[in-house]
Amino acid sequence: MLFSDDKVPSPRRPEVPVLSEASMPPISEALTVIITTSPTPSAPSTELLDTILASFHQHCPLLLECNVIVVLDTYDRIAPVNRLKKGSITAEGAQNFAAYKDNVKRLILNEFAGIGSPEGEVLLLEEDGRAEYGSPCIATNFTALKVRATKHRRVIFIEPSERLGFGLAVRSALRLVGTPYVWVQQHDWNLIVSIPIRSIVEVMVESHSSQEAPVKYVCLPSPRMLEYADSSHVKPFPSLRETTAALKRDFSAPSSLDKIPLTPLFFWHDKTHVASTEHYLNRVFPTRLAMARGAFIEDHIGQRARNQMKEGLFKKWACWLYYPDGGKLQCLRHLHGRTWRGKEAEREKVEASKLQGGGPHSLLESNEVSCSINI
Repeated sequence: MLFSDDKVPSPRRPEVPVLSEASMPPISEALTVIITTSPTPSAPSTELLDTILASFHQHCPLLLECNVIVVLDTYDRIAPVNRLKKGSITAEGAQNFAAYKDNVKRLILNEFAGIGSPEGEVLLLEEDGRAEYGSPCIATNFTALKVRATKHRRVIFIEPSERLGFGLAVRSALRLVGTPYVWVQQHDWNLIVSIPIRSIVEVMVESHSSQEAPVKYVCLPSPRMLEYADSSHVKPFPSLRETTAALKRDFSAPSSLDKIPLTPLFFWHDKTHVASTEHYLNRVFPTRLAMARGAFIEDHIGQRARNQMKEGLFKKWACWLYYPDGGKLQCLRHLHGRTWRGKEAEREKVEASKLQGGGPHSLLESNEVSCSINI
């Protein structure tokens, strides 16, 4: 790709749209898509992200009208075996990841900017950035970033010089966002049902100044979150039961007949969610000390948020779970990016397990894999 010395345009300050009877402005003025990806066994193939984007096309095509920021996180060290959560990758994996990053750029430019030209004909503006963390007294507590963007910021790529981890990857992207809301997407959670994203954002906008039930974060349900309001995450705790009874409801989207069912969520999950940009930065990343390099948000912030909500501070976090069909409808499927090698490789693994006469554990694994690859 061609790079220019021109600077990546600075984002405007996100402002919450003012709703009227004429409805919201275009979704692209309200929402930015953030995608995080990192080394995966299926590299250099983009099949994992292909699956995610195919689910956008099928279940939430408005996302493809939004600006997108892709964080291409990296690894820390070469090792004999993959330990991707710890930042370790094999030599072969490192070689594949270099090609993977180029393939991801081509895929995203084609999907979001309609740029299907050969790689050498794409002009991206470039600038340097940094992701600081930890004590400011230690001068080396930062990771250098390369930020590359199309001219009108339709697509932005962030490439760190060392592994950021999900937390700092999201923060780096949030700092470049020019809309009041973000859709945060990890590379291995695909949609399996239609998501009324415009109506969800309208509900968030409408509730912006609510003293009773502000909606600042909406997570989509995975299998373990089904019937959450009646689960062990809520029922044993009187304060959480009371909050749920008082606030769980169907919200009305101002410009449509859609009802958006939401229930209070007493955790901040990393899996696919929509959130207020300002709330994200202020609540999750108030200072450089809030997130260590290599850390996940839910590991560091999730339990803190839950404990504070148990103490009656739900509105401080304003986390909700999308709750269609009374909490019985699953919206996300996990493709397990740390182990997933692509549909064909997963099928071969299932067949090999069958030929070896695997026991109940193997059958359980096979069923799980089949569920993951039959989109």
